[in-house]
Amino acid sequence: MKIDLTETTSSKINSALVQARRDIGTPAIGMVLTLVIVTDEENAYDALKSAKDASHEHPSRIIVVIKRVSRSPRSRRDARLDAEVRVGADSGTGETVVLRLHGELVDHAQSVVLPLLLPDAPVVVWWPEGAPADLAGDPLGALGQRRISDTYASEDPVKGLAARAGAYAPGDTDLSWTRITPWRSMLAAALDQQHVQVVSASVEGEDDNPSCELLAMWLADRLQVTVRRSVSTGPGLTSVRLETKDGVIVLDRADGSLATLCMPGQPDRAVALKRRDTAELLAEELRRLDPDNTYESALKFGVARLEGRPATTEPPAEPPAAAPAARPATKPAKPAKKTATK
Repeated sequence: MKIDLTETTSSKINSALVQARRDIGTPAIGMVLTLVIVTDEENAYDALKSAKDASHEHPSRIIVVIKRVSRSPRSRRDARLDAEVRVGADSGTGETVVLRLHGELVDHAQSVVLPLLLPDAPVVVWWPEGAPADLAGDPLGALGQRRISDTYASEDPVKGLAARAGAYAPGDTDLSWTRITPWRSMLAAALDQQHVQVVSASVEGEDDNPSCELLAMWLADRLQVTVRRSVSTGPGLTSVRLETKDGVIVLDRADGSLATLCMPGQPDRAVALKRRDTAELLAEELRRLDPDNTYESALKFGVARLEGRPATTEPPAEPPAAAPAARPATKPAKPAKKTATK
């Protein structure tokens, strides 16, 4: 069921939600959280489809915030809110509210979203693209206990990781980190079986792929060894090598779906490491709402500390040469007083 509301308010939207639930015969729906999606018109469809698929595991109220760009000064002054309410089969297992903000209302999106949040339920804010530099400092981000971004969608993913590290707050996370969960699980399980000391490591994958950088930083941070970052043609992550005193542990995935795990003294085995879609990644992140300390530690390790990866920070500019200090003006010495002799 869909209801279109033009030039509306948050109060009217809430009333439409209640009326829609009554019309479809489900006055009470068990929803576990509110998912706020901040996106644009171009990416709204894909983001909403992923959230709808994830809602089968996490029934939620999905609020899509679309900030419409005003083309003229007059339209920028006119504040208007249009909304679309979806319940039932059109909204997965929860409810969906699509908000289109016009004019000055774009700068006050949090005041529109706040009355629509589920009472006594966690709030998760997701930016599929165009995330702010400071997630927790953003007015919409401040509403959430969990804030999800994706540095893979940024223009410069490596610099995006540095920005995330500088503005990190508990509750921040990144879908680029979620993508490497199966890799981290497989490598940890391999080391549990070998009980050997790792002396060095290398991570191979596409250039400017933040998942590759995060996996390399995680290994360097947890194992306290030198990790080399090398580039391949992909897709995504392709190989991880762990050098140990007993041999080399290799996890290689050349086709993006099936990987081969090689360990000293054991036969090679095939493991499933398929590239997951956004709905699966989002569903995984919604399973936990507490701060991810492991992600924080790996993120703050820093891309520039990886071997083979040039530093991303620019060297500080040399200070201008100091002007020679002016010599203090000296007064002519006074002649010594002559003492009269008697």
